[in-house]
Amino acid sequence: MQFAYTIVYVSDVPASLKFFEAAFGLPTRFLHESGSYGELDTGATVLAFVDHATARDSVGQDYVAAGSSAAALGMEIGLSTPDVQAAYERALLAGASPVNPPKTKPWGQTVAYVRCPDGTLVELCTPMG
Repeated sequence: MQFAYTIVYVSDVPASLKFFEAAFGLPTRFLHESGSYGELDTGATVLAFVDHATARDSVGQDYVAAGSSAAALGMEIGLSTPDVQAAYERALLAGASPVNPPKTKPWGQTVAYVRCPDGTLVELCTPMG
């Protein structure tokens, strides 16, 4: 078994792709002509987005949509960067909501959290190791 990808269920795939590019500098790698599925160019692991109708059809049942929950869901997308403060500020300027500003953890890593307009929780952190 090998980790292949993460798919985030969102209301508007093109808007989420545009936000992730503006906030985190991750360009769109693929957007299906229907607009219902898209991927970011993130390196070795795929980060993708699919619209709720397609996701519900695939899953075969309903789920809690991140954008409809007042609280962040119990999962996050982690993005590493050498400058967490600058990344945090860029994300806020692009429309993210602040969750927890940059802090240095006891193990030396700097970590911050934002919530995307689509409801996704994102951790911004310095690389480890």
